[in-house]
Amino acid sequence: MKQPNRLHTWIEQGNVSISQLFFRFYKELKITDEEAMLLMHIQSFQQAGNTFPTPDEIGSRMATSQTSVTTMLQKLMQQGYLAIEQETEGEVLNEKISLQPLWDRLLDCVYKEQHAEKEHSQKAMEGEIFQLFEQEFGRFLSPMEIETISMWMDQDGHTPSIIRMALKEAVISQKISLRYVDRILFEWKKKNIKTTNEVSRHATSFREKNVQLQPAAATTKKVQFYNWLEDRN
Repeated sequence: MKQPNRLHTWIEQGNVSISQLFFRFYKELKITDEEAMLLMHIQSFQQAGNTFPTPDEIGSRMATSQTSVTTMLQKLMQQGYLAIEQETEGEVLNEKISLQPLWDRLLDCVYKEQHAEKEHSQKAMEGEIFQLFEQEFGRFLSPMEIETISMWMDQDGHTPSIIRMALKEAVISQKISLRYVDRILFEWKKKNIKTTNEVSRHATSFREKNVQLQPAAATTKKVQFYNWLEDRN
């Protein structure tokens, strides 16, 4: 007797499609392993065309009782992971179990994770700024200086990258002080200069203009710095 094509049988039964986000975050949502299996069975039934599997149908596939399945379904609905929706086909009103609330909560987990990573990266960059100032000053910052730098970021909205460039300008100008850096940041904000590219273009434009204004004999000398304290344009 000829054996059936096992691969054909496998393919014919179909597969259950569920996002990897479910496996990554269901534990974070306080969903137990047994509840996760129940949810996967619901997805399986729905992809097979049964949009409202009963506790008996689900329980027949799991090593648990119909009562336990009912309890888990009620809990998942109370937690906002499942919903009962109604849809009309002709004159017939049908109900279905919706997994959309669960998918939405999983996406919330992704956005939360991305925000946490971004916040961690931002904090690391801010910490580096304080270290950079201490390196250039050759000493520890005073509490007042730390507060001033923090205000640049928290109140004035300057990014660590912009503050880093302002300090660089102060170093080039050989005017390493918080007052000078503060003046640079003030000028940039007044001129709506917000990105590192805008800073580079503005400083380069000033230096090129300054070179053109030099006497012919002096054009061989390099302009050393952009004196932000004298810039009033």
